[in-house]
Amino acid sequence: MPIEIEKKYRLTKKQREQIERRLPQIGAGWRGQEFEENTLFAGDALPSGHCVLRLRRVGKKNGILTFKERFPSTKSIKRQREDETSVGDAEAMQSILAVLGLEPRMVYEKRRVTWRLNKTEIVLDELPFGLFMEIEGPDDEIVKVERQLEIKRLRAEHATYPQLTERHGTRRGSIIEARFKEQRAKSKGQSGG
Repeated sequence: MPIEIEKKYRLTKKQREQIERRLPQIGAGWRGQEFEENTLFAGDALPSGHCVLRLRRVGKKNGILTFKERFPSTKSIKRQREDETSVGDAEAMQSILAVLGLEPRMVYEKRRVTWRLNKTEIVLDELPFGLFMEIEGPDDEIVKVERQLEIKRLRAEHATYPQLTERHGTRRGSIIEARFKEQRAKSKGQSGG
């Protein structure tokens, strides 16, 4: 069972800018940036609470299907089971999930920039409700990267993106959404003709 170990931080705009400048200075390598649409599903076949089934769309067609199960902890470094697989056709996968009785319950969008440093992956995320950083890797490497970044008043964020979406998103029928305003406008323009 693959285990994801990560720590999440809520960032100010100034902290994000400092991190973006600092990462190349400490030897981190830029791995790219992408826009994601994350859809979370619910249904009788999926245990509720600390489990999530997510279909992430990156680009027009492809996606990643992920099952996560968070292990209870009061520490800022979180551990969770994470199984994921690439999906060649995200729309077909969503249809399969619907046949299995799983329906979309939440959608959140994210702009992500990924960096790599030794045994860690550092991601800078922008969501409609804030700026975040996640450092994923062994505990000691996470702490090492924190020190190397030299950012004052870094604040750990204990809530997951789904929990934050539930808090800050907008309910549209049975789905809670957190979308960027310009993306929502594009979606309406495409569907409205």
